[in-house]
Amino acid sequence: MSGRVQVTTAGDVAEAEEVQEILRNAGIDATIEQAADDDAVTVLVPEAELESAQEAIEALTEPDDIIAEP
Repeated sequence: MSGRVQVTTAGDVAEAEEVQEILRNAGIDATIEQAADDDAVTVLVPEAELESAQEAIEALTEPDDIIAEP
């Protein structure tokens, strides 16, 4: 089984949960992880689903929404 990789970084937990919901609605298992020394929250997906996750995020978010690439 492959590990999880970062698909994006959100500015806070609420934003990360929105991204997580987008991914789950697309059938992609996503988890969030708070960095110990940072306010940012990382969204993780299975490595095999990274490209699909990136496409789902791009398709379902507004261009003005700032979501950092890993």
